Parts: sequence; C-alpha cells; structure tokens
Amino acid sequence: MAASIADSLRFEPCEFPASLVELRREVREFLRQELGSYSVVKRSQSWEAYDAEFSAKLGAKGWIGMTLPTAYGGHGRSAFERYVVVEECLVAGAPTAFHWVADRQSGPLIVRYATEAQKQEIIPKITAGKACFAIGMSEPNSGSDLASLRSRAERTDNGWLVNGTKIWTSNAHRADYMIALFRTDSDPDKKHAALSQFVIDLSQVKGITPRPIQNLAGGRNFNEVSFVDVELPPEALIGTEGEGWKQVTEELAYERSGPERYLSCFFLLRQLVDAIKDTASAATLARLGGQIAWATTLRNMSLSIAAKLHAGEDPLLAAAVVKDLGCQFEQGLPGLAQELCELEPTLEGCGTDYQQVLGSLVQLAPSFSLRGGTPEIMHGIIAKGMGIR
Repeated sequence: MAASIADSLRFEPCEFPASLVELRREVREFLRQELGSYSVVKRSQSWEAYDAEFSAKLGAKGWIGMTLPTAYGGHGRSAFERYVVVEECLVAGAPTAFHWVADRQSGPLIVRYATEAQKQEIIPKITAGKACFAIGMSEPNSGSDLASLRSRAERTDNGWLVNGTKIWTSNAHRADYMIALFRTDSDPDKKHAALSQFVIDLSQVKGITPRPIQNLAGGRNFNEVSFVDVELPPEALIGTEGEGWKQVTEELAYERSGPERYLSCFFLLRQLVDAIKDTASAATLARLGGQIAWATTLRNMSLSIAAKLHAGEDPLLAAAVVKDLGCQFEQGLPGLAQELCELEPTLEGCGTDYQQVLGSLVQLAPSFSLRGGTPEIMHGIIAKGMGIR
C-alpha cells in the first residue's frame, strides 16, 4: 500500500514535447488578433467571461475537445496539446466560461460513459464551441458532503421524474446542457451506490428553474437550480444506474488539476511585477520571488498530472493536492498584492488598471474554494488516499 501511495503522490518532472512550440506560437498569434481590443481589466476576468462567439472561433480552430476521439468530432490530440491551448488562453485573458466545462470534463465523461447516440449528437457540438454545459452536483443543506445529496430521480414508465435543488451551478441560466447527479435508490445503506448521473438537454425539458446568485463583484455566474417534476427520457441516464459516484470522482480529477488552479489570478501577478520591479526593496522582491516560485511549482505539478492523463493513469489523489495548493496560492495573492503596492482596490472604471484588477480579484478569490471541492474535502481525499483516515 505504501508503494501505491508513493506512486499516487509522485509528481514526475515533465517537459512539453518540442513539437508543441509551433502550436503555442499559433495559439498566441490567434489570441493576439482576437483579444487586441480587450483591456487589462477585462482580461483579468477570463475565468468568469462568457463569449459564445469567441468559443465558436476557438472551436473552428480545432482547439476545443482536442483529446476527444475523431469518430465523434474530436481531434484525437494529446493532453499536452490541450494543456498548451488552455494555458495560453488563460495567460492571455481569453473569455473561457462558455466552453470551459464542456471541454474540460463533460466531453470526456460523455465519451467514456454515454450511449453511442449521445456521443454522436453532443460531442460535435462541444468541439465546435457551440454547447455550453453546467454541472449539477452541489446542493443546499449538504455542505461539503456531496454524497449526502437528496435530489431524486425516480423511474417512471416514460423514463425518470426528477425533483430537488442544486446550487453553485455555474452558467446554468444560459447553458445548453447540464450533467447532474441524482439519487436513484432510496436505500439508506447505499449512500454512494444510490447515485446516478444524467445529461439533460435544457432546451427540451420543463420544470427546471435557474436563479442566478450575485457574487461580491456583481457577477451572476453561480446559480441555484430547482427541479420540479422534471421528466427525463430513459436515455438521459449516463452509463449504468448506481455508477454516478464513480463517474463524478473521475470527472473531478479533470477539474482539479489543470492550469486554472494557478492562473486565475495571473493578471494580478503580472500587474504586481510591473508595479514594483523597479522600486521595490530586496525584501519585497524576495517575497515576490516566493510567489513566482510557488506558481512555477504548481505549474510543474499540474504538468505532471497532464502526463498521467496522457498515459491513461488515474490522478485523483495528486489532483486533490494541486487543487488545494492552487487555491491557497490564488486566494492569498490579492492580499499580498495590496500589501506590497500599498494601493486600495477599486471597482471597475475607477482607479488605475492595477487597482481595478486587484479590486475584481479581491471580490472573486473567495469563491475559488468552491470550484472542484472545498479545502476540507480536498484534505479528506488526501488523508484517505494516504491511508490516515
């Protein structure tokens, strides 16, 4: 068991293949042209920014669904190639919210577990950048214990009848599809084995009501979503009934390990460097160097997980470590940036670019804990994976 744990937590050094230099150059040139008119403040909101037209252009370049099979409209490319595109988009501040979930986890999930008909219908829309997905996992009153969810999907003569509520569901108010986790067995002894996943075409069903939740920065990406007597067809079930928990844990490994775990605050780090590099004391530069070293380490760890995915390995434990450390890095950076520059954060439209970027991320950073699971959940996964829980 010790050897297995050691293997799971080993982050082998990894370098991008030399063949990807040209891809990186091509992506940078595309982004330079497409984002030329974007302000620094707008670019700093890449994670939240929703632009269906940009996503369609990215899809037309073949840069969404890159690792998905060509038989379903994917491109059959490597996890490293996808990593290059994702990294460049985040560094450039491209608007990613429309296609992000579909590209990162919903597409791979559908390819692995959905029916042939679902794959043929949905995957080409994802790769074209024309399908926005939401994830229906978390629920009110369940805290961080996802497996305690209570929303139910009951079998009927015509398929499934769903009732319940989801929360923190990003972009549910404008998504085309939702992949949601529901309880399909009332047996109290089957906490995990009673869960199943469903893919829901939001344009084809009635009884689903998203209610946007305004965050501190004024954005409305999060939603509370109610399901009232929602009728789903039999084929909405993904994979096998009762296998939802297994599917979700695999899906979350994609969500927890990518470059978004350390690049959500990239523009703030860049602005901080520009603001103090010529006037800062040696002590201040040392603190800044520590942040850059932290970001570099996170990148190397994330790249190592990309190599695991490329090799077909399960990176669940390692991904939880990257997610936890990445969240600490990103949530701590706004406070440090304010301290080192001695500038007050401002709202958009007021103050310098630096103050506006700082103001935006001071408000957004607290929500980063919610993405892919809270720190408490990550610590539990790590402890269990190490055999100490």
